[in-house]
Amino acid sequence: MSVVQTIVVALWLMLPAYVPNNAAVVLGGGTPVDFGREWRGDRILGDGKTWRGGAGGIGAGFGLAVLLNAAVTQGYVPEFIPTFELRAAFALALGAILGDMGASFLKRRTGRKRGAPFPGVDQLDFVVGAFVVTALLAPEWFFAEFTVEVIVAVLILTPLLHVTTNLIAYRLGLKDEPW
Repeated sequence: MSVVQTIVVALWLMLPAYVPNNAAVVLGGGTPVDFGREWRGDRILGDGKTWRGGAGGIGAGFGLAVLLNAAVTQGYVPEFIPTFELRAAFALALGAILGDMGASFLKRRTGRKRGAPFPGVDQLDFVVGAFVVTALLAPEWFFAEFTVEVIVAVLILTPLLHVTTNLIAYRLGLKDEPW
């Protein structure tokens, strides 16, 4: 694959992982995943991680993968674009949500409040979660599609996209902080 094709494939493969945490914010609310419990004097996760948001985020990521598969099978995208094994689509979305929850847990343990910056972790938590869960639940698909070059592209592009989109959302008044 050319460099441009690698970048396109990297972004395509990560779309089901890019969407869940944003969808969780929109679809969330209700009962927190940690049920309001504390550990060592701090909330385990916090009010921002809810069952409804998590389920909605996973559903949104999975649903997007199904739509992307339809685009491939209908010939709407170039032939080098891969499809998602359904188990992998679910794993990417689930992993993104779990990675974000893991970062929330780490934030609480390091004394950071909800919305406080955690450089590096904020940009890649969901990527690590998506990679780990997908490698566990759909290993053949994961290792066939996520080549070393694609993984490197994801690790370079994701922080850039994360910072850029958060800054835009902040300037539009959609976020309270620019990170």
